[in-house]
Amino acid sequence: MGEHHRDGGLVIAIDGPSGSGKSSTSRGVANARGLRYLDTGAMYRAMTWWMLRHDVDTGDPVAVAKHVPEPVITVGTDPSAPSIEVDGVDVSTEIRGEEVTGHVSAVSAVPEIRARMLADQRAIITLAGRETGGIVVEGRDITTVVAPDAPVKVFLTASQEARANRRSAEVEGSDVSATLESLTRRDTLDSSRATSPLRQTKDAVELDTTGLTLPEVIDHIVRLAEQAEQSSPTG
Repeated sequence: MGEHHRDGGLVIAIDGPSGSGKSSTSRGVANARGLRYLDTGAMYRAMTWWMLRHDVDTGDPVAVAKHVPEPVITVGTDPSAPSIEVDGVDVSTEIRGEEVTGHVSAVSAVPEIRARMLADQRAIITLAGRETGGIVVEGRDITTVVAPDAPVKVFLTASQEARANRRSAEVEGSDVSATLESLTRRDTLDSSRATSPLRQTKDAVELDTTGLTLPEVIDHIVRLAEQAEQSSPTG
């Protein structure tokens, strides 16, 4: 755990369920440490948006798999202004809509989708390691599959009520109880899928964000990064 990524950059891997605070935390840590930032969930959402726009039946894994190579997804890794484009179109707002949210778990469960995303994500991590000080990567399989050798692994959690309140606050006028129901359903799908399910690794630090402020969570992870660098042979 004391080793840096093989390409020289520091990789901070953050997993956790929807609404646990991954995005705001990861961006804050990246800004604090001068690192790049990757939201892998946005990449799956972008793929889902493309499938829906091209009338692909997201409930048919064979149909989804057939189109996996087609979308051109471009990810911006600036933590202050992350961006994502599909075929040259900025979809940063569109991928957060209810339609994409309702289909992303099904698309994400397709093995061919995950294989492409894994390759793309590792390429982004490698590039960040070569060109910058490293990267903060957030998602649901970062510590287990995407970057299992990351020197800093964190699994964020929060009570379902806190997560539902946070998600509802992000979408004006949304119903907390409906959001809670959606989160529960998403948790079940993400944790039970056959390919790369959401789970906590033994060497990941679990951090319950329910009663913590965002600066407190960021500071905790920044300290973990400092400790990892101090214990590294190259640190």
